[in-house]
Amino acid sequence: MNGTATQPFSRFQQFATTAEGRPALLGCLGAALITAGGLGAGSTKQHDPLLESLHLSWLRFGHGLVLSSVLLWIGVTLMLSAWLWLGRRVLAGDAVEYTMVATTGFWLAPLLLSVPVFSRDTYSYLAQGALLRDGLDPYAVGPIDNPNPLLDNVSPIWTITTAPYGPAFIMVARVVTMLVGNHVIAGTMLLRLCMLPGLALLIWATPRIARHLGANVPTALWVCALNPLVIIHLMGGVHNEMLMVGLMTAGIALTFDRRHIAGIAVVAAGMAVKATAGLALPFLVWVWMRHLRDRRGYRPPRAFAVAAGTSVVIVVAVFAVLSGVAGVGLGWLTALAGSVKIINWLSIPTATANLVHAVGGLFFSVNFYGVLQVTRAIGIAIIAIALPLLWWRYRHDDRQALTGTAWVMLVVVLFAPAALPWYYSWPLAVVAPLVQSRHGAAAVAAFSTWIMVIFKPDGAHGMYSWPHVLLASACAAFAWYTLNRPAVQEHSG
Repeated sequence: MNGTATQPFSRFQQFATTAEGRPALLGCLGAALITAGGLGAGSTKQHDPLLESLHLSWLRFGHGLVLSSVLLWIGVTLMLSAWLWLGRRVLAGDAVEYTMVATTGFWLAPLLLSVPVFSRDTYSYLAQGALLRDGLDPYAVGPIDNPNPLLDNVSPIWTITTAPYGPAFIMVARVVTMLVGNHVIAGTMLLRLCMLPGLALLIWATPRIARHLGANVPTALWVCALNPLVIIHLMGGVHNEMLMVGLMTAGIALTFDRRHIAGIAVVAAGMAVKATAGLALPFLVWVWMRHLRDRRGYRPPRAFAVAAGTSVVIVVAVFAVLSGVAGVGLGWLTALAGSVKIINWLSIPTATANLVHAVGGLFFSVNFYGVLQVTRAIGIAIIAIALPLLWWRYRHDDRQALTGTAWVMLVVVLFAPAALPWYYSWPLAVVAPLVQSRHGAAAVAAFSTWIMVIFKPDGAHGMYSWPHVLLASACAAFAWYTLNRPAVQEHSG
């Protein structure tokens, strides 16, 4: 019995002492430096009595802030380097599924103790959970209507914004604030632990989808689970995307495995965290329809009607149960438009408006917000046209269903009014079993590195600073070159 219990730990220990585990150790060191540097340079509380009691407040100012920033960026550099190193091993066929899972554990462990990095969203989550805890409707009022210590740390633009998240996540945030009260640090740590099931589901589902499509499992896990956008942004930054993405991929895996009711229900639960998961549902209807046609002999119209109708019933039932338990309605759907307050270059409509303003402003007066309104309207129109076309185009088999889901998510991220780095975890999670070539992996590496470097540890971005943009682009080019070089077998003996 004892031998059985210690066997996984022995294997884990053995992994750490071999060449196979070196990228894991390098990334672990990087994560530890991010955690240390985050005390001063991360998205810390506005007034932090913990740092003051430990006499570490100096880390947030002057030379202390410089030191913290240097430590954090060295940590990011080490984690990116470890990820690229591991990517080369994966492409050389010198990594197995266990390597990827164990490495995830090494990279994640130090970040579980970190302050939020690269985002302040966790403070908004806690404040919204406190609204429901205190008998207010987070879909009707913003955190500012419930003055408490949590409000001090919420970004100003979100204090007056109603919650754009589904009942499942609001319920999670409510339970966290019920357990820890208005204690921000304990709330942050507990909320991060609540994201772990999402990562576990992603690691569970991705290999199953990859095997179903005949894809390489280590490559798929390298693209999504070990991606810095997931480890640093989703887990280090404490984003509910982690739960949503995990539930969505698990639902896809179950549906591919012909457990349709469970699969649709799990994706619906992902929708009840964040609406984006619902983009996968229309493609899963095609999958279910084909199974009904092939296994039960249903004619296509009947198979589609059964699959679509039952899916709608399941989604309605899941939302009815979760909304009833949480004690909220559907008001979160109207709050989805809150992202229009975000202005950066990560979405094509906003980037286009910035370019028109910058270039056109050289010759004549340009009203930036007027242009932005037009470009965003065009972006919404493109989404409205593209989504049904993509749904119809990718309907023939399971690989196409996954491809269509990835394209739909990419189109939404690119043409929505606004985007943030962690939004790109949506298409990455779905495309992971499809990106199997060296060029595909290199493209993922370049893009993920650029997104990682362009944002600052306190949640701001450097897209209006040309030196910062050039630095991020140089890092992306290096990542692309590193993965594109012919692989040399690196035996892990």
